Amino acid sequence: MKILAIQNRMGIGDMVIFLPFIEAISKKFNSPVSVLVKESSKALEYLEKSNYIEKILILERNNNNSHHDGIIGSLNLAKELKQYRFEKVFIFNSSLRFRLVCKIAGIKEIFQYPLFKKKQQHLIKTAQNFIKKELDIDVDSNPIIVIENSLIENTKNKFNIKSNQINILLGIGGSGPTKRIPASKFLNFMKMAIKEYECKFFLATGTNEEEQIILNEILNSEFQERCVPLDKVKIKETLPIIKSCTVAICNDSSFSHLSAALGIPTIVLLSDTPLMYGNYSPKMYPIIPDGEKTVTHDTLGKINLSLSIQLL
Repeated sequence: MKILAIQNRMGIGDMVIFLPFIEAISKKFNSPVSVLVKESSKALEYLEKSNYIEKILILERNNNNSHHDGIIGSLNLAKELKQYRFEKVFIFNSSLRFRLVCKIAGIKEIFQYPLFKKKQQHLIKTAQNFIKKELDIDVDSNPIIVIENSLIENTKNKFNIKSNQINILLGIGGSGPTKRIPASKFLNFMKMAIKEYECKFFLATGTNEEEQIILNEILNSEFQERCVPLDKVKIKETLPIIKSCTVAICNDSSFSHLSAALGIPTIVLLSDTPLMYGNYSPKMYPIIPDGEKTVTHDTLGKINLSLSIQLL
């Protein structure tokens, strides 16, 4: 059966969050599902080998000149989708545009969020209600990414990752300055950790200038020899590294979502992001700013976040 799922949110975290729902569709119809996603989801980096995903199609909508933008872009998208002869489509979106595109593409069965009700949609509950309504399936919010054991063993040898030490992923990057915890807080934690354990730290971040400042501050510290920077490593290649870690301590970033989906206990440092993004998985353990009962946009609490040795 030819089935398509449309998930048009931008980030890696968003894509990871929707994996259980796509897998549920696949199991229901005993057929792998193709997905239409934005390139910024980086789905090709970590989903290419998933047995419940058939094809990863890229939605090119980044600006007014993108291939799938506007009326012409919608027609282009419909024409491309028609070639795959999809029989069913599940649209995780309330947009009329995607519904019309799918109709033009000749997809007979269209399942979609309620139209024109995008405001105040809960990211996870709306998807759960959608799958329950259409397929009568209760889906737990527990994304799982599986990688081959051979890759993990090869990575352990390549990076000298030993089982008799505490290997810690530090997700020091973040999509915005209010989400990036200062290097000083990570350094204080590292100082406490090595007093109690033999530790190795893997520093996960991007190439953004502000993220590089945090990275370099840690690399230029007394812990340099215990650190492995991952800023030049492709996401696909970081997966077996993350899987080899004992624990992950991450800002709200792509690495917090990936590490939890890989089954690694993940402490999520939430300073300026809704709590939902740091506690939806059973592998996530959120830390919020001191004095706060919850956290959301504009909490601006990164200075009041505390890291202690008890995290290990």
